[in-house]
Amino acid sequence: MPLPKNKLHTIRDIYALPEGQRAELIDGQLYAMAPPGRTHQQLLLSLSRRIADYVDAKKGACEIDIAPFAVFLNKDDLNYVEPDISVICDKNKLDDKGCHGAPDWIIEIVSPTTQQMDYGIKLFKYRTAGVREYWIVNPLKSTVMVYDFEHETGTQQYSFADTIPVCIYEELFICLSDFL
Repeated sequence: MPLPKNKLHTIRDIYALPEGQRAELIDGQLYAMAPPGRTHQQLLLSLSRRIADYVDAKKGACEIDIAPFAVFLNKDDLNYVEPDISVICDKNKLDDKGCHGAPDWIIEIVSPTTQQMDYGIKLFKYRTAGVREYWIVNPLKSTVMVYDFEHETGTQQYSFADTIPVCIYEELFICLSDFL
């Protein structure tokens, strides 16, 4: 949910938030973040573990980071997000503060308060910033929307029972019902 729109905010405002308060910054607008629920956290752990195990087994170079992890999406001071899972294959984008530029793959796990952000605002921002693949995992509907921005193949909706191919890794398939 957006905080009051009385001024254009910057990353400085993110760092000035009280201890424990989290928010994201998109085009200078602050959006408060609610604490995640148990199902969200179970999916976050299982998905990130599955992806990391695959990358490790293939001796891949990509790094998997989970929220809270800073992504300075457009390399400016008006955009700061904390995707649930970020897969970054260009280590030059990484430093101790986070990722500077678009991750290769982002996964957001929907909660009742984040649906508008995940399906609307973030979808547009991630696509225009250069994210190659974006998943919206919706435990409320047991669906996964997969956006393959790199190959422009459009959008594919899956159920948790489906075996979902990962666009950036040809040999990786994920079935979310295995995790719940």
